[in-house]
Amino acid sequence: MPDFETPHIDNRVLTRIADALERLAPPPAVLGSLDDATAYVWHPEQGRLAPVGAVSHVDLALLHGIERQRDLILDNTARFARGLPANNAMLWGARGMGKSSLVKAVHHEVNQDRHGTDTLLLIEIQRDDLATLPILLGLLRQTLRRILVFCDDLSFEREDADYKALKSVLDGGIEGRPANVLFYATSNRRHLMPRDMIENERSTAINPNEATEEKVSLSDRFGLWLGFHNCSQPDYLAMVEAYAAARDLHIGREALHARANEWSITRGSRSGRVAIQFIDDLTGRLAGGT
Repeated sequence: MPDFETPHIDNRVLTRIADALERLAPPPAVLGSLDDATAYVWHPEQGRLAPVGAVSHVDLALLHGIERQRDLILDNTARFARGLPANNAMLWGARGMGKSSLVKAVHHEVNQDRHGTDTLLLIEIQRDDLATLPILLGLLRQTLRRILVFCDDLSFEREDADYKALKSVLDGGIEGRPANVLFYATSNRRHLMPRDMIENERSTAINPNEATEEKVSLSDRFGLWLGFHNCSQPDYLAMVEAYAAARDLHIGREALHARANEWSITRGSRSGRVAIQFIDDLTGRLAGGT
């Protein structure tokens, strides 16, 4: 019989193949310590929670024009932090009106008198990582810490099945939602999906009502549902005054209002985001003598 030599494979090639396989198969998720920070970002590809050294937030007192929403979400969050029953929350509505800012501000406010393991944790999950939410919740079952899982700018498009994963989590599934976890989300859409997607489902289905019920009813899974609407001029000016006072800007009230109104006209809208952008610009101009 002819002798066949075993082909030689360079060790460097084997190393590259092993590295490629490791990248395709991420390491199993590990909870790790939750004592390094009060906020974390979920990185599913690494299977870990990355601590956030300092959460970017504004003081709760600076959020004007959303007093009712503020009081409701603050009460819900404070009850949860104390170990009492509370609801998952959806904050939906007009852009720039402080939805995500309110979540972060409330988290900071609730933790003012809390220390160590008594602090409320905030974990951010990206919209594109929602399919890994059950994995994250599986990790969080391993701790007794009270945790808010937060998804900013949540919405769904056509052929997007991630809403099923979220719906299953909100419903609890067979395991039930962990008692130490609440889910907060913000969205510009009332029902988390574009209107034309809803209408298309109705027009092509045998039973139009049933066709959209599963998708539209996702928002019903949030026990606390807070709407944010377009900003009035008095509210906009109140925001500007509050930010100017916090920055200790030396400018007369009439001049402040005139500049703020001019700024909003050039932006074509009034909102909390427009107000803080104006204040940033004004702070720089006053510091430069203009």
